[in-house]
Amino acid sequence: MQKVRVAVDAMGGDRAPEEIVAGALEAASYDVEPVLYGRREQLEPQAQGLEVVHASDVVGMDEKPADAAREKRESSMFAACRAVGDGSAGVVVSAGNTGAMLAAGLLEIRRLPDVHRPAIAVPLPALGGTSVLIDAGANADARPEHLLQFAYMGAVFARELLEIAEPTVALLSIGEEAEKGNRLVRETRPLLEEAELRFVGNVESRDLLRHAADVVVCDGFTGNMSLKLMEGTVKTLLDTLREEITATTAGKLGGLLIRRSAGRLRRRLDPDTYGGAYLLGLRGLAVIAHGSSSRTAIANAIRLGARGVRGEVVDRVSTRLAERVGAAPG
Repeated sequence: MQKVRVAVDAMGGDRAPEEIVAGALEAASYDVEPVLYGRREQLEPQAQGLEVVHASDVVGMDEKPADAAREKRESSMFAACRAVGDGSAGVVVSAGNTGAMLAAGLLEIRRLPDVHRPAIAVPLPALGGTSVLIDAGANADARPEHLLQFAYMGAVFARELLEIAEPTVALLSIGEEAEKGNRLVRETRPLLEEAELRFVGNVESRDLLRHAADVVVCDGFTGNMSLKLMEGTVKTLLDTLREEITATTAGKLGGLLIRRSAGRLRRRLDPDTYGGAYLLGLRGLAVIAHGSSSRTAIANAIRLGARGVRGEVVDRVSTRLAERVGAAPG
């Protein structure tokens, strides 16, 4: 099996570098080789044999992307992206500033020729099978032709990573009717209806965890809000359930009976299970993890990145867009 070198931004994230390094160590195997990018003096005592590439600077979680692009080109984030750009790594993983990561990807890895804008593709643990939400935060503002490309990229993701032969595609809106939605949604729908995709119409956010479609398309502002609302709701419900179970003796006894099922449910809905999301549309592969990622999430993000390299996701996205969409003004 192909051994994949993964460039890990070890200084990015709320819990860096300790949890990032621990996650890299957990993911390291005969076919996955994490390489840590960051301040050598902080990383080497924890690295336990993992390769460390020194990068003197760090992009802050609250730093403006434009400032980072101008002033932090020698940071761990930009250096890790550069490794993918120059071919010394197959994929980059970062839990750092999402906006800065997008800027680093555009500068160091660069867009695919036919891509207007990269997009974040997030797997959702829906009932009846995993769905892909795209865009989940890379583009707060978008045009109809951008959403059309997101749909094609999401379909490639679903085919190559989720192994869905003919993925269905839906458009996120405030109602199923064709006339519902804002101007962006109303103008995007005809493009999706005419595209060579299995378009199934509009879907509402309440159905995202009910497997509304294999791929759900939206702009990054809507997608990010939907994603964070779902994650917050799931966490609150699970935490409340645990509190209720432990509040009484009867609850504790009942909890013992459902312990195994509750554990499976928590693992299924926990964002750490997937670890990260692909930033699709670049010439190389990038995975964006949560800023608060645990070592488990980082390990899973690294594995997700390695699977994407083996699945040749970048090449397949490039080929699909060149065949079906072509280069139009962005």
